[in-house]
Amino acid sequence: KILQGRPGRRDGRLLVAAMTTASVSPPASRLLFLPWLILFAMLGATWFVWDHERQNARKELHTQFDFALRDTVSRIEQRVAAYEQLLRGVQGLFATTGLRNRQAIHDYVETLRGDPNLSGMQVIGVIERVPSASKAAHVRAIRRLGPADYSIHPQGERETYAPVIQRESYSGRHQAPLGLDTWANPVRRQAMETARDSGLAAITGKVQLAIDNGVEGNPGFIMYLPVFAQGQPRDSVTQRRDSLIGWVYASFHMRDFMASLYGRQAEGLAFAIYDGAVPSDAALMYRNREAAGGALSANEYMVVASHTWTLTLVTQEEFENRFGRDISLIIAVAGVSLSLSMALLAWSMISGRARALLLAAKITEELRHMAQHDSLTGLPNRALFSDRVQNKLAHARRHDRRFALIFLDLDKFKPINDKHGHSVGDLLLRQVARRLQDLVRASDTVGRLGGDEFVLLIGELTGAADALALAEKIRQEVRRPYTINGHQLTISCSLGVAIYPDDGTDEFALTKRADEAMYRAKDSGRDSVQLA
Repeated sequence: KILQGRPGRRDGRLLVAAMTTASVSPPASRLLFLPWLILFAMLGATWFVWDHERQNARKELHTQFDFALRDTVSRIEQRVAAYEQLLRGVQGLFATTGLRNRQAIHDYVETLRGDPNLSGMQVIGVIERVPSASKAAHVRAIRRLGPADYSIHPQGERETYAPVIQRESYSGRHQAPLGLDTWANPVRRQAMETARDSGLAAITGKVQLAIDNGVEGNPGFIMYLPVFAQGQPRDSVTQRRDSLIGWVYASFHMRDFMASLYGRQAEGLAFAIYDGAVPSDAALMYRNREAAGGALSANEYMVVASHTWTLTLVTQEEFENRFGRDISLIIAVAGVSLSLSMALLAWSMISGRARALLLAAKITEELRHMAQHDSLTGLPNRALFSDRVQNKLAHARRHDRRFALIFLDLDKFKPINDKHGHSVGDLLLRQVARRLQDLVRASDTVGRLGGDEFVLLIGELTGAADALALAEKIRQEVRRPYTINGHQLTISCSLGVAIYPDDGTDEFALTKRADEAMYRAKDSGRDSVQLA
């Protein structure tokens, strides 16, 4: 019996041990999955933040590139329009004087000298339409006015002549002889016919200017505006052709024309302009630098003064580094490292899993914050700012409220960077960001779009006057001196203000109006506020 009892007791102990192991092992084994759960969760969060940053960097680069393309086209169109207005002034002069009144044209051009808006122009001139039957009388009349050796060239009999009877050099360059028959040149003639038949300004294709005396290598173009006889009808093409007495024109070297554009071209872009719609070496009119195969490129077709130009724009490394700053690799490395660290920490601290999860949540939040904020100033970036604009739009529509979008661009920030270095420039941007945040309420948002561009979302307005008053206060605050690394610096800013719903009912419209208003502020002399 004793021998029979011993195995029973041994079996009982084994049964108790088995029951104890069964009750303890499942919870412990379940805890072993926690480090893996943390690892996969954090790797997933890292992937999400990495992908978001990569797409956001690409979107920012595309946005800045598209803006630079539109801005370049706009500045070219504005410059052409300014020259057309100048020629209209010369055209209007003939309402009170004759086409051959050389002194009147000379005096008029003299009043324009020194105007920076007209830099880039080479010559202002007058062309007279001369039928073949009137050629001899025309030559005698011009010789009486001077010069005495005046003649129409090139030689030859033609049905109609269009000789240059007066040139006024705006650039101070040597003048070519008068009498050049522009009608004999097919490229010039096409533009002159277009101007005559439309009654509007027209420009030529790529030409070599007469003042270059046959020296090639500096392409140019000429703008023509027709002059009609006073009191004659010109409502139809036929009437305009019958009443035409000549043209006024202005000639340009393309290189000088591009140098005279309003504003400044974004750095790090290679662009070229071609005559016509097909880019080719023969059609090339201007190139600022050789394009070396950038990440983004585009062709834009422009119709300026009844003629087509093709603008090609290609990003360069400088532009891509400035606006396409991609920190996705840093996020990936940091995220994987943190994921592994957290998994190992959880493995070694199973009992402290609550703290590990809390730390993981904190790191995930930090990664999310990195994806939504500017790394230099800590302000909301374009993506987060866009989300807040959408929320503000929804709230304003529900409650019939008004709010303002303010675009701010620092004036002449680049010279500070060039003179004192990028470290001083970065510190200046941080101080500007702090001042902007101190000026607005907690419910408002200050964001940085990149470079020296900021944007503000201001809610709960009673009218445009409130927004303008705040913008003026911001302008004054930005002007206050800064002390950085022992340097006393001052800078100004240009602001554009758009009001919902007066200037737009969606984000795109409000952004566009505020951006346009800001550029009007820059064009008007900078350091000012403009309402859309």
